[in-house]
Amino acid sequence: MKLKYQPGKLKKTIIRVAVVLIILSCIATSVFIVDQTEDSVITRFGKYQKTVGPGLHFKLPFGIDRHYNVPTKIVQTEQFGFRTVGASQTYSQGNFARESTMLTGDLNIVDVEWIIQYRINDPRAWLFNVLKDVRVSTIRDVSQAVINALVGDRAILDVIGPERTAIETNAVTMMNAQLQEFGLGVSVISVQLQNIVPPPGVQAAFEDVNKAIQDMNRLINEGKEAYNSEIPKAAGEAEQMIQVAKGYATERINRASGETARFNAVYNEYRKAPEVTKNRLYLETWESLFSEKEGTSLVDKDLENFLPIKNLEQGAVQ
Repeated sequence: MKLKYQPGKLKKTIIRVAVVLIILSCIATSVFIVDQTEDSVITRFGKYQKTVGPGLHFKLPFGIDRHYNVPTKIVQTEQFGFRTVGASQTYSQGNFARESTMLTGDLNIVDVEWIIQYRINDPRAWLFNVLKDVRVSTIRDVSQAVINALVGDRAILDVIGPERTAIETNAVTMMNAQLQEFGLGVSVISVQLQNIVPPPGVQAAFEDVNKAIQDMNRLINEGKEAYNSEIPKAAGEAEQMIQVAKGYATERINRASGETARFNAVYNEYRKAPEVTKNRLYLETWESLFSEKEGTSLVDKDLENFLPIKNLEQGAVQ
């Protein structure tokens, strides 16, 4: 049985296939997915339209709308003066002296290695304000200029020692200010200084200076520790002495007040009967004097031998 050629039917088949292809192409060019770590910028005929977040999105097909995914949630890193080799924390200094060699404020040369971490915060500015080929190089140039300026304002011993944290903090502020002025759409999160060493010719001398500084700081800390242990003790002893003195003062005041009250009471009685009071006081005084003595007898000195067993001249106390 021979098949007859049917031009109409073949034409319909071709049209159907073409329609299916067009539909598939339309779907393929109008649907896109944005990862959780990205934002996507959509343009229409090259003009910015909007920025969308993670998820499934639609756009006009056939190249009318284009999307550009930008990793806005990823922290990116740039290294200066060294490079990390692979995933093992092995550093390769290589020939990066041009990045790390700097002049300090006291006209010394120092090698400074550092890392910056940054994140894209404006994907539109990142895509359109700076050419793609110079985005990263612009970030690196800004970072080098800022670190050179900060190191150049300080002495070499300050850069190596106490000013590291200040340099890192000021570097973040200054880099963000310049990058915002350039409209690059990124923000520096942190600056971390790594190795800061003098040139090889004087490195031994500087190591001796660093050891001396460390010894100085150790002695200062030991002195502060001794100070903190002794001062509270001395303060406690001083407070104890003050409290004892206050107690003694209170005791003397109370005793003086009691003696004054007793004297006033005796004086009032004396005013009522002076002779009686005088005699009573006289007798009480003698009684108090001889009450502590045992075997004491009070007799008239004109009497002699009123007791035969007692020799008044030798054994008696008059």
